[in-house]
Amino acid sequence: MTLPDSRSNSKVSSMSPDEYKTIAKKHEPPRSILKNCLKAFFVGGLICLIGQGIQQFFMSVFDMSTKEAGSPTVAVLIIISVILTCFGVYDKIAQWAGAGTAVPVTGFANSMCSAALEHRAEGLVLGVGASMFKLAGSVIVFGTVAAFIIGIIYALLGTGGGG
Repeated sequence: MTLPDSRSNSKVSSMSPDEYKTIAKKHEPPRSILKNCLKAFFVGGLICLIGQGIQQFFMSVFDMSTKEAGSPTVAVLIIISVILTCFGVYDKIAQWAGAGTAVPVTGFANSMCSAALEHRAEGLVLGVGASMFKLAGSVIVFGTVAAFIIGIIYALLGTGGGG
């Protein structure tokens, strides 16, 4: 039995990758680079502004120094990002704003939460845990190795650990 669109499938399979790219490019909607950059800039800036507001809140209400207010600020940003991801709001914002939502803390929290939600049906360990840490593992390893290398450079140059 042949399907009605079997001719189009054979036509696509006999196409070279370059021909396919040419046809796909013709049907791709135009993108405004300036508009996308402005959206990313303003949304990323808004996320940072919210973070700054949270930090100011901790500094004024709880009489914390800038350094002391850093950790609770990051924690609150992560919680907000995870809650917005759970309700599907963060993904809609990311769809519209693009790279602006890739601010390291909130973007990373969104990535981990999305992976956990996507694979929750597979169980807590093999679904949520394994999928969530596929991304986190590489980021943590990179951060650890980079910090180690920078530490060695500081030690060799004699500029680290001064007090």
